Amino acid sequence: MSNIITSPIHLPAAIAALFFSLPTLSPASADQQAPWRDAEAPALQNHIQITHPDTFLKAGEAYFSPDTGWIIFQAIPRPTLESTPGTPSDAEPDKFYSMYVAKLIRNHAGDITGIEEPTRVSAPGSANTCGFFHPLAPWRIIFGSTLTPPADVSKAGYQRGASRYAWQFQEEMEVCTRTLLPILHDKMENTPSDATYGFDPADISEARPIWTRPGYDAECAYSPDGRYIVHSQVNIETGDSDLHLYDTQTKLLSPLIAEPGYDGGPFFSPDGKRICYRSDRAGNDLLQLFVADLSFNDAGAITGVTRERPITQNQHVNWAPFWHPTGAFLIYATSEVGHHNYEVFAIEVPSADAPDTPADALKKRRLTSASGFDGLPVFNADGSLMMWTSQRGPTYKNEERPSSQIWIAHVVNASPQ
Repeated sequence: MSNIITSPIHLPAAIAALFFSLPTLSPASADQQAPWRDAEAPALQNHIQITHPDTFLKAGEAYFSPDTGWIIFQAIPRPTLESTPGTPSDAEPDKFYSMYVAKLIRNHAGDITGIEEPTRVSAPGSANTCGFFHPLAPWRIIFGSTLTPPADVSKAGYQRGASRYAWQFQEEMEVCTRTLLPILHDKMENTPSDATYGFDPADISEARPIWTRPGYDAECAYSPDGRYIVHSQVNIETGDSDLHLYDTQTKLLSPLIAEPGYDGGPFFSPDGKRICYRSDRAGNDLLQLFVADLSFNDAGAITGVTRERPITQNQHVNWAPFWHPTGAFLIYATSEVGHHNYEVFAIEVPSADAPDTPADALKKRRLTSASGFDGLPVFNADGSLMMWTSQRGPTYKNEERPSSQIWIAHVVNASPQ
């Protein structure tokens, strides 16, 4: 396999998206009068778009590095050769998402103004999803990858009825890791000399699987201490997706949530004692949000789950939950205002030691108000920035509607309370 850190793709240097409390964001000049700016102002301000349709056909599911210096995201690059309008394209777009990392650019005041040229970190032709930074060694990343072009490009995954939105469960997908020297060099001066999270020469030039087994393994995230990787695994015989845990110390894999129906998209809480995830537990294609309390042995190792509780129980698709740094609430995407217009909401999470609260009694709040899709929201480490995928940008040339791109905004107050 060839070296997959390719020549960087150029992005315009004056664009960005999602939040941070150290600096504020430099607002983009376009769309300053857009109706959603006023509607979202109590929660989100200084919006900025950081990926653009002249570079990427679509981009999304982005995550911050622990220090909010870099982002990792998936995207399909726009073919470099374009024909004249009305004639066949000279270059076909990629069939699958590639994985990219990019350094955030800040001006002299510390405001985020865009990203440097993104670097592709996945193999050509491979299918990729769900990137994440190691919490203590951000030059180490994980993401789901087939490493080579998938054999079955029509393999079905989760899909709501006849909806156009779906994601595939390629059987070749593995949780992979990669060491990125540009990030290592960027962070070296702030890295303790006794750091034990060095790099492995085996994964500098290309990504490699952390483990291998039959079936789809992806939708992965580290625990706050970097010891565990929680992820989704599709049983190759039953087709059911469950949550599994990988212990980087013992190298052991173990099931964590193994109930009937799709379970996926897990993330550890900021204190590492709980996880959130989405589930089609009812088998009706209406995803609901769940939170589970983890159990530990005397040595502090995770042994399983003590209980799980639904955070939503309604007739909507609720997915892509992500923790606020306080652990007091989640942000997520929902079809509550219609399947044509997913929006980002916040919802409270009962404390682990509190009596069970019915899902319909939990406080929630709408955060985004733009037409088109808004989803896959995440916070940075201190909760001052939100980054998400949105179709609120301008339409590119003669395309019918805005493409999905990455945005960032400063968080004023995202709490549902």
